[in-house]
Amino acid sequence: MTLHVLDVESRDVSAEALGLVVNAETPLPLAELTITHGDDTVTLGVLGASHAVTASLAGRRITEQVSCDAVRAGGRPLPASDSARGYRFDSTTDVVDRTHLEQTADWLRRQATEVDGWICGAFPGDNTALTALTATRDPSGGWAWRTWHLYPGDKGGVIVKTRSRWLP
Repeated sequence: MTLHVLDVESRDVSAEALGLVVNAETPLPLAELTITHGDDTVTLGVLGASHAVTASLAGRRITEQVSCDAVRAGGRPLPASDSARGYRFDSTTDVVDRTHLEQTADWLRRQATEVDGWICGAFPGDNTALTALTATRDPSGGWAWRTWHLYPGDKGGVIVKTRSRWLP
């Protein structure tokens, strides 16, 4: 089971505070999942309502962190897209109503409990406050991963989705 009910308040409480940093030291996760394919690995980490990914392939390594600490760690505010040397990152931020937020949270919880390669961290205070990640081996030989960050509000919430691909 890779659904983790965390007994810690989330550090990132707003989508607007998120940033992206690549190839920086990643903080210790609250929960993590490592997926292995031969000697290659990808580790998906849930931070305080944010994420860190470390992927290795054929002796090469990349890290990605989306968090409120990413800018201070040398990154920049969360971009809609970014790319460099075999790495591609895309993000979307959607303001949604409460029903959509709850349906998304329920789907992500099911994925994490029923499907291999998923991890979900649920934070106290609201059943929709969570971060979820999944990764697969890319058909071209690299790694691909997706993340969801759900931020509940009074009448709805915000969902930040990211999609990354690394083909070194």
